[in-house]
Amino acid sequence: MIKKSVTLLSFVILLISCEKSDLPTFNPVITEPVPVAFPCSGGMAGIYPCNGYDLVSHISLDSLNGPETSGNDCWGWVDPNTQKEYALMCTSVGTSFIDITDGINPIVLGHLPTNTVNSIWRDVKTYGTFALIVSEASNHGMQVFDLTKLRDIDITNAPVTFSADAVYNGFGRAHNIVINEDNAYAYAVGTTTFSGGPHFVDISDPLNPTAAGGYANDAYSHDAQVITYNGPDTDYTGQEILIGSNENEVVIVDITDKTNPTRISTIDYANIGYTHQGWFTEDFRYFILGDELDERNFGINTRNIIFDFSDLDNPIFHMDYYGPTAAIDHNGYVKEELLYLSNYTAGVRMIDLANIASGSISEMGFFDTYPENNATSFNGVWNVYPFFPSGNIIVSDIDNGFFVIRKSQQ
Repeated sequence: MIKKSVTLLSFVILLISCEKSDLPTFNPVITEPVPVAFPCSGGMAGIYPCNGYDLVSHISLDSLNGPETSGNDCWGWVDPNTQKEYALMCTSVGTSFIDITDGINPIVLGHLPTNTVNSIWRDVKTYGTFALIVSEASNHGMQVFDLTKLRDIDITNAPVTFSADAVYNGFGRAHNIVINEDNAYAYAVGTTTFSGGPHFVDISDPLNPTAAGGYANDAYSHDAQVITYNGPDTDYTGQEILIGSNENEVVIVDITDKTNPTRISTIDYANIGYTHQGWFTEDFRYFILGDELDERNFGINTRNIIFDFSDLDNPIFHMDYYGPTAAIDHNGYVKEELLYLSNYTAGVRMIDLANIASGSISEMGFFDTYPENNATSFNGVWNVYPFFPSGNIIVSDIDNGFFVIRKSQQ
């Protein structure tokens, strides 16, 4: 863990209440600068290349879970009672829970071991006060963990070893888990059920999850976003819509009726490598897709494919965005008018979407947790979570562990 190198300044965060949605929207008011370990200065934050983003703290994989561990997914949770911020960091051996309320002094509270065997693929999302965890590990199922346990950890005894509060065994392995917090369902993707299509789980009682069907018409779904639709296509207002990134195409499915999910449309694009993951802009007009193999297969720089989804029945290609390096893009999320893109060896890239309608978007900042190179390889950043009210941004790096970063305040 990087030690504090500046004097702590007090800060106050005013949380503005908001309606629940797929991911929370927060409006913090920060009255004083927040301390960081290494400000981004002259293009570097300590040993890490940067532009406009500071290093708040870092925990190595050795410190987190011991040697021979690799990092993978991460997600965030804000305790609704205490407003404390927690990072959920997945590794090859399990899931770690980290209090980042004081971002410069993160506290590893404990670890939940894998349900079966180790795996380099593990993913986590939250629903209310519960974490839901899946893995490509054989017969892993979906672990359910009560996050309110984190309130009672005596930090003098931390980290502790946790046990799952429930396990759903309706599938064995899964590549990812998707949650739409407007509705009490989880969607496991990349399972061996429903021909690899999304597997629906009723989580209205999170400690007793039950099977709720699935969608098998478009084969393997590698990743997905599920939203309660409130976009420009009024034919689907209020419907629950799944956007599946399905290896060689994007699939739009109305899953409002879990007993009768209905395909709306599909779309592909030029130079398909591997249709990996995508995310809507906040107005639900544009869908920003990452292809995980096009950089390697076609010798191009980082590419994001942007579709216009104004008409869900007739999605159309809008533009390609190319980044400044040949690093592979992985997961991307939109907050307000920024795309936060985990870009493997090139770190996290922040891309300004303000002029997306005119086909003009550009990188406005980055933080590179993998300073070794920007090669077209599967090293570096796996995931980024930019939705904390404080402005903390967490990053999981396959090789270098857990990071807290934030936008520079100069």
